[in-house]
Amino acid sequence: MSRAIATPTPPSACFFSVSSSASLRFKLNPKAMVITMRDRSKNRKPLQKGRNLSIEAIQAVQALKRANRNAYNNSFSDLDRVFDSKFRRLLKFDMIAVLRELLRQNECFLALKVFDDIRKEVWYKPQVMLYADMIAVFASNGLLKETELLYSYLKTESSLDPDIMGFNALFNALISFKLTHLVLDCYDFMKAVGCEPDRSSFRILINGLESIGETGFSAILRRDAQKSYGESLDFLEGEEEVKTGYFISIPIN
Repeated sequence: MSRAIATPTPPSACFFSVSSSASLRFKLNPKAMVITMRDRSKNRKPLQKGRNLSIEAIQAVQALKRANRNAYNNSFSDLDRVFDSKFRRLLKFDMIAVLRELLRQNECFLALKVFDDIRKEVWYKPQVMLYADMIAVFASNGLLKETELLYSYLKTESSLDPDIMGFNALFNALISFKLTHLVLDCYDFMKAVGCEPDRSSFRILINGLESIGETGFSAILRRDAQKSYGESLDFLEGEEEVKTGYFISIPIN
């Protein structure tokens, strides 16, 4: 007795029957459902630098906070060990993510220590927007001495890009917390690094200073604005929406 041997196909696509002659026959099921697999990697959103926390970054944040709390009771040696074992081994984007997470949690002193470490990295490139974010967080926590320290860091940075959005965010932060003595200094510093104020800059500065009663300083800036944009200064009437870098990526080359 002869037998016909067929290679079976998946059950969803076929069925079989056994004839009286004991031959095994397979027939295609015309109603079979065909399933195709999609590349799941296409569903994944790209990671955003300095924003999403990796597992390593989360562990570093937790370890740093724990060691920092214990440092007040013991010594700072535990905190230094955590920096060596957890933080300094991170990738550069994870380091920035750790810094931003500490800022988000208002862990200012720990964030400052992390920032000091980041500034020593060979890949570090100063960003005005990052300074604006840090100064806003520190000032909102009443740490004015540390706020001025951060501003002094900014002024010592070399190869600083003329980032107009970053400076505008910084102006807004300084005015919001009435750090008037830093506002005009920052205005001069901005021009010294080759970043000329635009209409948004003058709108933030003039309207902001006048809102806190600093009409003398605003008059100086009005004269500068008139030299660049004429006597009318109609653009001062508009409202300015200042973007910060707290929820955007920080490019590091």
